Order: sequence, then structure tokens, then C-alpha cells
Amino acid sequence: MIITRLRNSATQGAAALAMAGMMSSAPVQAVQIDVSVPMQISAPVPVAAPAEIIAQAEPAPLDSVTDTVADLVDPVAAPIKAVSYLHIGRGEASYYGHELAGNRTASGERFNPRAMTAAHRTLPMGTKLRVTNSANGRSVIVRINDRGPFVGRRIIDVSLGAAQEIQMIRSGKAMVTLERVS
Repeated sequence: MIITRLRNSATQGAAALAMAGMMSSAPVQAVQIDVSVPMQISAPVPVAAPAEIIAQAEPAPLDSVTDTVADLVDPVAAPIKAVSYLHIGRGEASYYGHELAGNRTASGERFNPRAMTAAHRTLPMGTKLRVTNSANGRSVIVRINDRGPFVGRRIIDVSLGAAQEIQMIRSGKAMVTLERVS
């Protein structure tokens, strides 16, 4: 396995400062090393003050800086997005659970009682809603993947997992507020 490693402690410190936003840009060179070969570290690397680190940093092409910083940043972390909620309505919700597990939903996917999904009569498939239990203020975000409910005045059927999140299992139904997530 090959990974990108910084050339020396001075450039490593400069990259850490750049990532922390303490520097606008610091040229950093990256080299490829084979980590399957055991490495020997002879002595601890001394930590230098930021000015010393910047002075010792070796010039490098801009691509190396970008590539090295990108390699050090967590690739799984998603960027933060602004979320807004549009009020859709209030009404009674119910839930359905294990009795329908594995059945096909209106969207074609198989129903998973533990998934955060719901059925609504008219909202487009894939719509995300925040469902808030009016009795306790607990809320959950669900994705519409089925049609229903077709009983009385109920406005939404949530999965068992979503019902557990908003604590409506004991009563079997609850007054909820629906808000579209955008």
C-alpha cells in the first residue's frame, strides 16, 4: 500500500498549520513511500515554533500542497449544508412495523421497519420530512418511499424505527407536525 507522506517535520508542521487555518498557504512537498516496508524512527522529531516551521518549509508546486492537505483531511466528512424546514401540516400519524417487513413499497424498494421511512398520500417519493411528535417535541427525519395512510384522518405512516425515535410506540398513533426538509 502506498500513501503520501510529508518530506520532513518542518513541512509537516506547515501543513498542519495550513489545515488549521493559521496560514494562508505554505508550500509543502509530498513524497510517496511504501508503508508495507517497516520504518525505523531513530529519535523523536522536535516541534518548532510556527515562524521556524515556515522558514524551513521547502517550496513546492501548488498541486503538491493541495494533494497533501487533501490526503490529510478526513475524506468521509461531508461539508456542512444549511438546512431549512417548510411547514406542511399537522395531523395524526401512525406506524407500521415488522408485519410488512420485506414487502415492496410504492417506490419499489423493500420495506425495512428499522429504516427512517414513511408513507404519504401525495408527496413525491424521496421527499424528506421532519416529523415532530407534538406531545413530547421529539422529531425524526424520514424519507417518503410509500403511499398511505388510507385510514381515517391520518396524514402519515412512519416506519417502526421512526416511531421509536419520536416515542409513539406505546400509543400507536400521535399528533405530529410535518415539515419538508430542504
